[in-house]
Amino acid sequence: MRVLWTVVAIMGVLLGGVAVTRAQDLGSLSGRMTYAENPPPKKKLDVTKDKEVCGKSEIYDEALVVGPDKGLKNAVVTVVGVKGGKFASAKVVLDQKGCQYLPRVMVVPTTGQLDILNSDGILHNIHTHSTANPAINKAQPKFKKTLTEKFTKPEIIKVTCDAHAWMAGWIVATDHPFVAVTDEKGNFSIKDLPPGNYKVEIWHETLGKQVKEVSIKAKEDAKLTLELAKK
Repeated sequence: MRVLWTVVAIMGVLLGGVAVTRAQDLGSLSGRMTYAENPPPKKKLDVTKDKEVCGKSEIYDEALVVGPDKGLKNAVVTVVGVKGGKFASAKVVLDQKGCQYLPRVMVVPTTGQLDILNSDGILHNIHTHSTANPAINKAQPKFKKTLTEKFTKPEIIKVTCDAHAWMAGWIVATDHPFVAVTDEKGNFSIKDLPPGNYKVEIWHETLGKQVKEVSIKAKEDAKLTLELAKK
């Protein structure tokens, strides 16, 4: 028995060493998405309901948000065909604040859950326009501070509020963590990628989808810069 435990201990050390080596051999992908044309002017949305809450500040259309240096916000960058990896958290939060979805575009693990908050204290209605996952159409009154939902199949899902027609958002349900949403400058970063050749999908709610190929090398950060335009 003592010999058996010794063998098990040695194998554990060896396997642990392999895991460390593999982690050290991972690569990453980063870059920037830009808009091909001049930044569009801001379009103010009409607040037609619950103005005492929704009208406290001006609301603008965020379907296409471009910075002064043409950085494209809310583009979704997905490395296709990668398995495994760990999510930073199994629980993700979507807030309804100022009669807007915050954030507008978010990544939700298929193995995790989405907590939908109602910080406005008025009646909202969560309506997901999904196809792979069951569609959700639930009222969230002011006393229901949190709704918890799950999306077990990968897809990009539009979210609207039946009570406030201008509200719109997107849920990116994914079965791996190698997905990123560009920030206000158009930047993104995806870490801990196994070396290999991959296809990368770039999706934007207004500009559609493009596919590029990248090569990930151990201990290196591959770069992907792309200019997107209206089709």
